Amino acid sequence: MRTDTDCIFCKIVAGEIPCFKLYEDEHTLAFMDINPASTGHALAIAKAHWENIHEIPVELACACIATAQRIAGAAQTALSPDGINLLQANGPGAGQSVQHFHVHIMPRYAGDEHLKINWGLNPGDTDEIKAAYGKIAGCLG
Repeated sequence: MRTDTDCIFCKIVAGEIPCFKLYEDEHTLAFMDINPASTGHALAIAKAHWENIHEIPVELACACIATAQRIAGAAQTALSPDGINLLQANGPGAGQSVQHFHVHIMPRYAGDEHLKINWGLNPGDTDEIKAAYGKIAGCLG
């Protein structure tokens, strides 16, 4: 299994650092975030070290999403939040703080002002959208 001896998540997987483990299977591990954005904030990670969405094999990314879905369901039942956000960040511009693929499961509550990831519905510039579309579509082959 791929590991990085300097990675905090790899150390958690190896049992070198304790965690509040929620779930574990062959490919994933889910545990509580110790720097929570909301009550019940948890993480679903790949056990193997893959830095981000660009590196992780698709089947392992899917396994992480399945684990995140399982944890989200348990959080919904246990905590009755008003909603749940799933967040997967890649790179410093997106706020990725640990360079190991992971999905945040963040229960949301009415009026929680400490977690602002929603945006307003403001129409975009059609020419800018079309230009980005052309560039992205061109890379899909």
